[in-house]
Amino acid sequence: MNLGNNLFQARKRCGLSQEDVAEKLGVSRQTVSKWETDETVPDIRQSKKMAMLYSMLLDELIDFDLDIKEIQETIDKTSEEAEEKIN
Repeated sequence: MNLGNNLFQARKRCGLSQEDVAEKLGVSRQTVSKWETDETVPDIRQSKKMAMLYSMLLDELIDFDLDIKEIQETIDKTSEEAEEKIN
């Protein structure tokens, strides 16, 4: 699931409109719409406020569910490429 969809689903679960969220965060309704459609992303302060508004932990809202194996493979590949360039 992407960030925009997470934001949309969280807002709907709370029964809030984009206008409601915009007013509580001090942004425009269009800004909230852009976040929910992944056109732009909220900064960390706005994200923290939304997590509180939606009664969620920030990491639940952002959904940092990283695959450790995939991360390790990326690190290994990058290390190998760097080593080849050095030698």
